[in-house]
Amino acid sequence: MISIGKKVASFSCPATGVEKISLKDLKGTHVVLYFYPKDNTPGCTTESRDFRDAYRKFRRAGAQVLGVSRDSLASHEKFKAKLELPFELLSDEDEKLCGMFDVIREKNMYGRKFMGVERSTFLIDSKGILRREWRKVRVKGHVDEVLEAVKTLPA
Repeated sequence: MISIGKKVASFSCPATGVEKISLKDLKGTHVVLYFYPKDNTPGCTTESRDFRDAYRKFRRAGAQVLGVSRDSLASHEKFKAKLELPFELLSDEDEKLCGMFDVIREKNMYGRKFMGVERSTFLIDSKGILRREWRKVRVKGHVDEVLEAVKTLPA
């Protein structure tokens, strides 16, 4: 389990555009890891567009943005192309990364209960330390809040 102020254990996940992305490969860069429920759904599309639109600002602040869901790489590739996302999406079909960040929660939709990804974002600094987490994220204004948090980290 991860906690704020502690080093995040290294992880490796299949990613769009490349074979895999691992945390150790991103050492020296801040990482914004946002977990979302499903490709091509309204909230996830809006959130991904918001991160896309602010991507240059995140890069100038020394951060890499990565999206994570349980969707397949094929689904992610289509979603990434459709939205013209400049960052990679991680496919966590086996839920190892979701489990590590404890984002699988019981959800209720139209009276039906199921286990799904709770929209969450994590900010890992350039040394691999978890600095912030946002759980039960509301999409509106979220990306701006994350960007402001990134700007407070030392380069």
